[in-house]
Amino acid sequence: MTALQEQGRRAKDASYTLAAAGAEQKNAALEAIAKTLMERRDEWLAANAEDVAAAKEAGMRPAMLDRLTLTEERIAGIAEAVRQVIALPDPIGRVDKMETRPNGLIIGRRRVPLGVVAIIFEARPNVTVDAAALCLKSGNVCILRGGREAIRSNRTAVELMRRALVSACLPEDCVSLVQDISHETAGELMHLDKYVDVLIPRGGAGLIRTVAKEASVPVIRTGEGVCHIYVDNEANLDMGAEILYNAKCSRPSVCNAAECLLVQEGVAEEFLRKALPLLDRHKVELRCDERALAVLGNRGIPAAESDWDAEYDDYILAVRTVKDLDEAVQFINAHGTGHSEAIVTTNYFKAQRFLNEVDAAAVYVNASTRFTDGGEFGLGAEIGISTQKMHARGPMGLEELTSCKYVIYGEGQVR
Repeated sequence: MTALQEQGRRAKDASYTLAAAGAEQKNAALEAIAKTLMERRDEWLAANAEDVAAAKEAGMRPAMLDRLTLTEERIAGIAEAVRQVIALPDPIGRVDKMETRPNGLIIGRRRVPLGVVAIIFEARPNVTVDAAALCLKSGNVCILRGGREAIRSNRTAVELMRRALVSACLPEDCVSLVQDISHETAGELMHLDKYVDVLIPRGGAGLIRTVAKEASVPVIRTGEGVCHIYVDNEANLDMGAEILYNAKCSRPSVCNAAECLLVQEGVAEEFLRKALPLLDRHKVELRCDERALAVLGNRGIPAAESDWDAEYDDYILAVRTVKDLDEAVQFINAHGTGHSEAIVTTNYFKAQRFLNEVDAAAVYVNASTRFTDGGEFGLGAEIGISTQKMHARGPMGLEELTSCKYVIYGEGQVR
């Protein structure tokens, strides 16, 4: 038995104990985690500082460094997110329906954990805690496999959480970290069918596509975020400029950041003149079609065909002019990843058409795509943003981490 198989076996054993735990015990474990992370934050910050130093030496881009970096403020936010999960209703044991059949059988459907959830993610230490907290509250054991860049941060976070679990009388193996960060071990995890019930990749498009292609464990795809802002010719252009600035620049490395601006050709010049001073604050690189380039001149560069499908995770924005709403919708459905899309318009009927016709997990009218987030949707910290259509779509909170079982009460019925 390999080290990973042994880790999977221990996780499976722990899953039976955790599935039987009540809400009070799970909440106690979560409170212990939040408290431990705050009390021992200096350990976590020290480990993270080593990761950040190594990443800088390796030439990591600033936007990705931001994803990797922990601060006291961010750790406090992570601990608060854990406490927000405590406050959420426990979905486990909830009965969705109960009915009596003509033969007298009473048949109900009850919410149960998925079991063992493996999560492969990249250089975001907050995901380590967010994922563990949601899995614990929903009765799931988690096996975490983070990226090489955050290995020290992740090891420290998981060790602190495991200590907290023991203090709450739950198995420490309810949360575990894959210590070997080689590609070979990641491949082994994708095929750990005997122990892992669901695999969730969380990161860039390359990671997600590789996992979805290679894994034999059931996969929930999350996170591919080629998100668009469409500015209509009946838009409030000042509001549109602020929405675009927030969607692109507030945190460009996350999956709900805007990667492409579509602007109706009749207002393109006026809108771009309003948006440019905001984008200049972060020196956003603009990759433009011919009509947008005619407006922006040397401030833009010609877009390649690949730019219309790019997830930059950086201060880079593709800019394209479109004839009308029809062209915008067609373009989004052809080039989007089904994550988050937004229209800026004052026309109610255009807004409704956009909501109805754009195929995405989250569709916005006059708001930034940056709101696609479990906390902002009232779900607590999410395990990821699902871009698929089966079982879970959009921010994956507690309910999306459950399955169901049928429970049947009889009085001697036979068939």
